[in-house]
Amino acid sequence: MRKNHTEGAQPRRRSPRRLIKGVTLLAAAAVLIAVVVYSPIFVLQRISVDGMQTLTEADVWSIAGVHKGEPLFRLQTDEIKHRLESDLRIEEATVRRSLPDGLDIHIEERSLVAAIATDYGYADLDRTGRIVAVHKSLGHMQIPLITGVKAHGKYVGDSVSDETVQQMLAFLSQLDVGALNQISEITLLRPGYIVAYTTGSVQIRLGALERLEEKAKLTQTFLDDLRENPHPIEYVDFSYESPFIKLRQ
Repeated sequence: MRKNHTEGAQPRRRSPRRLIKGVTLLAAAAVLIAVVVYSPIFVLQRISVDGMQTLTEADVWSIAGVHKGEPLFRLQTDEIKHRLESDLRIEEATVRRSLPDGLDIHIEERSLVAAIATDYGYADLDRTGRIVAVHKSLGHMQIPLITGVKAHGKYVGDSVSDETVQQMLAFLSQLDVGALNQISEITLLRPGYIVAYTTGSVQIRLGALERLEEKAKLTQTFLDDLRENPHPIEYVDFSYESPFIKLRQ
């Protein structure tokens, strides 16, 4: 029977030189990382912010929690992004280091579509019905006001799930900013019947909020034309398949 020469063999010991070399390399890497992290070359000196609509640069800096003079590589971009997107006013944020001394932040603010009365004042809603901000009065309002229905027991961060409100928001969300700014109010005139009013007191009869896409396109075209060519219009009726316009007497 052949004898196995490997039986009982002692494991090889690592050479002390190899161990010393490995430790030296690790120490050198640690020193290099520390030099890069704390080097005055890589210190935050420039914060670039874009994408704001209502927020200011100072607002974004404050929300992000970043300050000039911090070591650039100690900044955790994922944490900064999380802080930004935790603010209800910001829908999405992108954060990138810009060597050697910059931080680039791009945000997309939540678009406010309408306001609605609540138990304590008025609330601004985004396209999904989420309450982004609240106000005691309408003095600030630059978006359409939803009337005929109220959001009870809702606070900042809550969502208004009422079906009629959701349909109104779906309709308004399909209008561009120019058209949206021309609408002062959208109301549930009676169950199942919706009417919008322009800032010039022109009534837009929408009826039941069905065929939303079609009615939104008609409204968009009508408001674009009204902005360019003002007419003495009393109301426009989009509740029927064939729209009807009535001029003021």
